[in-house]
Amino acid sequence: MAALRQIAFYGKGGIGKSTTSQNTLAALVEMDQKILIVGCDPKADSTRLILNTKLQDTVLSLAAEAGSVEDLEIEDVLKIGYKGIKCAESGGPEPGVGCAGRGVITAINFLEENGAYDGVDYVSYDVLGDVVCGGFAMPIRENKAQEIYIVMSGEMMALYAANNIAKGILKYAHSGGVRLGGLICNERQTDREEELASALAARINTRLIHFVPRSNSVQHAELRKMTCIQYAPDSKQSQEYRTLANKIHNNSGNGTIPTPISMEELEDMLLEFGIMKTAEQELAEIQAQEAAAALAACAVRQPVEA
Repeated sequence: MAALRQIAFYGKGGIGKSTTSQNTLAALVEMDQKILIVGCDPKADSTRLILNTKLQDTVLSLAAEAGSVEDLEIEDVLKIGYKGIKCAESGGPEPGVGCAGRGVITAINFLEENGAYDGVDYVSYDVLGDVVCGGFAMPIRENKAQEIYIVMSGEMMALYAANNIAKGILKYAHSGGVRLGGLICNERQTDREEELASALAARINTRLIHFVPRSNSVQHAELRKMTCIQYAPDSKQSQEYRTLANKIHNNSGNGTIPTPISMEELEDMLLEFGIMKTAEQELAEIQAQEAAAALAACAVRQPVEA
């Protein structure tokens, strides 16, 4: 068996990270790869499309019921989904109480100690949004994930989050083996989106692994708690995920140490691509709108000639 590859999907909330990761992993398992998914999001939605279920019981919730994580068996937390993919969810505390990152650390340690990593080709971590919390950075910080794939789009906050995640990778790249595998752009149909994603990738010393087009078939599959690969295997969108999976599979050893940019540089890039407007442009637009409104008001006040 080839060496175990530990990959992670990061991205801001709502970007489609979990949907992208599960569809990509469903495509990888079609390539005869044995896979373990470790969901590191308190929402516990990192495996629902693979398991065809609403939510999986999490390590933290089961540990709370049993008394402690030491009272659990591996069968309690590890479920088998689409084509034999192993699934586990770390979970988190109630909103506003405790550290959600603790669930990530607890789950990974429990799974490793109880043999969940044995006999698999890939371990995939699906990690919440940003890396400002040490718990959520744990797959990077503890040198678990070797390849990080950032799911983003052409929207400003998604670009900001991608750059910020690159900063987290850089922090631990020299002390461990973590590398940035590349960017995955989920289309949001913003202006010059693919071009902008490629430009950001170049600026932070990586590449755009794949541009995933927007498709309603993804939402249709999600409503049925399925990946697009399972729901519509012959669709064009499923082929996009197979292409992405193949690119990741062939990307071993090609990760880079990122070179994140400053917020000012990011804003300059957005201005260059016409995504943001300068203060002068915004003022000119306001003045033009005010002038047009004044002309319209003047026309209304003029007496109508007989």
